[in-house]
Amino acid sequence: MRVVAGSESLISSAGASLLLDTARVSGLAAGLIAALGPWRRSRAVHDPGKVLLDLAVAVALGGDCL
Repeated sequence: MRVVAGSESLISSAGASLLLDTARVSGLAAGLIAALGPWRRSRAVHDPGKVLLDLAVAVALGGDCL
């Protein structure tokens, strides 16, 4: 799917949904959460496994900055 308005693509990261669904269905997301669970502090808001998965998707989509 591609939507264009003028010269800019409006859905530049549509592949992220497919990557995240694949990670969820394959068990990769749950595996990362379980493997990195011991490093999560008791008062932490963000899960380390989810953060790593989001970072991997950002890099896969062409991200080059944190």
